[in-house]
Amino acid sequence: MEEWQRSGEAILRRGEVERETGLSRSSIYKRMRVGRFPRPVSLGGRIVGWRLKDIRAFLADPARYRAEKVVGDPGQEEDGHADK
Repeated sequence: MEEWQRSGEAILRRGEVERETGLSRSSIYKRMRVGRFPRPVSLGGRIVGWRLKDIRAFLADPARYRAEKVVGDPGQEEDGHADK
């Protein structure tokens, strides 16, 4: 394994995230909406990926995982709950 992969700097695409977590696409996005799954990072255009270190943090304790609130995130209301 490369050093950047061990350090958690790797970026995973959605299919890899699904395989690593055992979650379906819809489950990932449902959890993201309520702050229970890491948010992806933009890789340009409509392409996104997830930081390996964020997925590892989720896998360490999925039941208690809470995504960091992103200031100015249009998907989050002031109380931290996802828009409906």
